[in-house]
Amino acid sequence: MARPSWTSESAEEQRHRKRDTVRRLRAQGRYGPRFRDVLPAFAVLAVAVCSVVAGLVVGSRAAGVVVPVTGVLLLAVVLLIAIRRRRPGARRRRGHYTPQELFDLDIQGLALAVARMLRRDQWKVRLLPAPDRPRLCARHPDGRRLDVAFRPVAEPLPDEALPHSHARRENADSLLHLIVHRGTFQDRDISWAQGEGHAFLLDNPALEPWAGGARLDGLLPREH
Repeated sequence: MARPSWTSESAEEQRHRKRDTVRRLRAQGRYGPRFRDVLPAFAVLAVAVCSVVAGLVVGSRAAGVVVPVTGVLLLAVVLLIAIRRRRPGARRRRGHYTPQELFDLDIQGLALAVARMLRRDQWKVRLLPAPDRPRLCARHPDGRRLDVAFRPVAEPLPDEALPHSHARRENADSLLHLIVHRGTFQDRDISWAQGEGHAFLLDNPALEPWAGGARLDGLLPREH
C-alpha cells in the first residue's frame, strides 16, 4: 500500500533540515569529525597498541616481569599527557582555537588569542593592554616586527594610540602593521592597506585557518 504523499514530503523535509544543521555545525567546528576523518588515527592507534603488546611480550620473556610493568607505566604517562594536551584550555594556551571559540571572544580575549597564535609561530610578543583597543608588539627571530591593532576598519581611528615608542625608533622597513578584524574588511579597507605598503589586513577568512593551526607566514604577503 502506497504511503500518503504528505508523509514522504515531511520525512524529506526532516532529512534536509538535519543535513543543513549538520553542515552548519561542521562549519562552526561544533559537530565533530566524520568517521573517514578519524579512521587514519584509529589505524595508527591499532598498529601502535599491537606493537606495544608485542614488545611487552617479548620483553617479559627476555627479562621477566619488570619490562611489562615499566612499559605499562610509561604508556599510562603518555596517555595522561596526551589527554591533558587535548583539553580545550590546554589547546587554546598553545594557540589553537575553533571558529566558535573565536566568535565568543571579546576584544581583550581576541588580543590574547592572537598573542598565543603568534607565540605558536615563534614570535616574541608583548601585549599592550587597553580598555577598548589592546595592541601587540611582536618580533620574529629573523628580524621581522609586527605592530598588531584590532579594529573593524583598516585606517587608524581618530582616538587610537600610535604604535609603541620602541617600534617607531627602529627601522621602519622591517615593521609590518597587522590589522585584525573578526568580520570581513571592505574594498576601501583593502585599497587603503595596499596604498600603505606595510599594512596587512587579517579578517575572519584568514583568522580562522590561522587559529586552526596554519602558520602566519603562509598568510602574509610574499614580500614580507
